[in-house]
Amino acid sequence: MRIARFSIDGTVGFGVVEGEPTDENGLQLDIIKGHPFAEFERSGHRVPLSEVRLLPPVLPSKVVAIGRNYAEHARELGNEVPDVPVTFFKPSTSVIGTGDEIRYPSISSDVHHEAELAVVIGRLCRDVPRERAREVILGYTCANDLTARDVQQREKQWARAKGFDTACPLGPWIETQLDPEDLAIMCTVNGEQRQLGRTSEMVRSVEDLIVHITESMTLLPQDVILTGTPAGVGPVRVGDEVAVSIEGIGTLTNKVVRRD
Repeated sequence: MRIARFSIDGTVGFGVVEGEPTDENGLQLDIIKGHPFAEFERSGHRVPLSEVRLLPPVLPSKVVAIGRNYAEHARELGNEVPDVPVTFFKPSTSVIGTGDEIRYPSISSDVHHEAELAVVIGRLCRDVPRERAREVILGYTCANDLTARDVQQREKQWARAKGFDTACPLGPWIETQLDPEDLAIMCTVNGEQRQLGRTSEMVRSVEDLIVHITESMTLLPQDVILTGTPAGVGPVRVGDEVAVSIEGIGTLTNKVVRRD
């Protein structure tokens, strides 16, 4: 099931995305009663997806991100795979949706794309045992862990490099019925392929990451885990269109603009 968060005529809500782009009526949105973090009903009121604005699929209290979870990516930046996951936060103010603009930060001249599988948490949880980790997941979406690489390299912590406004595009929707173990993940810039990997290349699985994170903190519904990026990261410039595609989910697309 694909669950999208949307805005239409000033109203914000959730809906189930139905159909395929090649269908006669294209993609349709069946607006739901309530929200997807509890029992909900479909309203049966359908609108073409092209007539709504897709918003970030969730509004997380926190985005917990994992660094160096793909060995080749760690090596391309001159790093080793760490003994324990490198964990950092991206603030809620960094989150944008598909179609929203990435605003190039004034503090950097070297912003990089990082295509990632994002895990959306569906219920409050802590100290989750590995065998129950899938139970706390609502679904999965695409993410771009944008990084001001020059800032990251000159500062000892990554808060500004990873947390600037618009640094966390998410979308286009949440896929709830998906096995995340071996999915193709790709990033293109202006249609040119930059990254291509598979989630099976992750050093630590989704379950391992949930166990590690919830040992120290409580996750809330709508919180997001970024699972790391495959090799091939590189710069984006003002005017570029960046697209992150993940098998079984869809494509997250954003254009880079100059920050006002």
